[in-house]
Amino acid sequence: MDVSALEWGITLAVTIGVLAFDIFVIARDPHEPSMKECAVALSFYVGAAVLFGIWTLSFHGHDYGIEFFAGWLTEYSLSIDNLFVFIILMAALKVPRKYQQEALLVGIILALVFRGIFIALGYTLIEAFSWVFYIFGAFLVYTALKLVKSYGSHDDEHPEDNAIVKFAQRHLNVGTEYRGLSLWWRENGVRVVSPMLIVIIALGVTDILFALDSIPAIFGITQEPYLVFTANVFALMGLRQLYFLLGGLLKKLVYLSLGLAFILAFIGVKLVLHALHENDLPFINGGEHVSVPEISSLLSLAVILVTLVVTAVASLVKSGRQPEVAAAGDVPGQGDPTDVDDTPGPDWR
Repeated sequence: MDVSALEWGITLAVTIGVLAFDIFVIARDPHEPSMKECAVALSFYVGAAVLFGIWTLSFHGHDYGIEFFAGWLTEYSLSIDNLFVFIILMAALKVPRKYQQEALLVGIILALVFRGIFIALGYTLIEAFSWVFYIFGAFLVYTALKLVKSYGSHDDEHPEDNAIVKFAQRHLNVGTEYRGLSLWWRENGVRVVSPMLIVIIALGVTDILFALDSIPAIFGITQEPYLVFTANVFALMGLRQLYFLLGGLLKKLVYLSLGLAFILAFIGVKLVLHALHENDLPFINGGEHVSVPEISSLLSLAVILVTLVVTAVASLVKSGRQPEVAAAGDVPGQGDPTDVDDTPGPDWR
């Protein structure tokens, strides 16, 4: 794919500009966004992604446009599933509603940074070692099996219990008051760390774990760094608004993890077939390429679309038949899981 330095420059400038605008607006007025505000912003980001895909299809060719749409849909679906963990994390660490936007924005920035690093690392490995596709494929199939095995167990996840988070809680003088993105201050001459720092650490660790799933998945659809990067950017943009817009309604997507498991397994098989086609490992077919069919980008997009539609429809049908499933409540005793009281956080000391 022939991407000019100008295209890269414009893409990076627009990405940084959107993030800077978000930071400026939220820092000036931290608040819980209204449904209208979330819907407008989300419509803008999704519309921008669709227009970008059409532009890619028109100016870079049909195949690249299809690869972008398939990659974006896959990354977006994974991001929606990740919202379950964000909801649990915010509730467990008692982040006040008006500061959840700030925490999520920091999480998105960290996700972009970590995914950029993983994209560069993945591309370097692919260029140097074609057999890395075997590893990526096997990892995605393994991840798919884990999703199936853990189906319905989001309530059992405790991202706030991560070892790094616990270490920070034990060794830092963490206060009880949230003050937005002010991460530390002095009280009676003693430096106090804001509990928001613990939230940011937890989000950062979670983002790294998410990147381990998403980057091999996107490389299974396209190996073009520009498409890998833009698919991730568009998948993350609007994630904050989606968090507040859906809230407890995420509970209705009861089959989402199963649908994602199928998509990841499908991409994993596609990667293994590609690795066999490009094989140069001496202990497989004597180091020669293996004549196997390869899965086209168009077929990949079709499988991803059909899987997501079937998953969504089946989830809504089941939620409609079982009202208790539709009821929000990832955290016992709460309605909307994003609805956290504006009370001081727990005493970390």
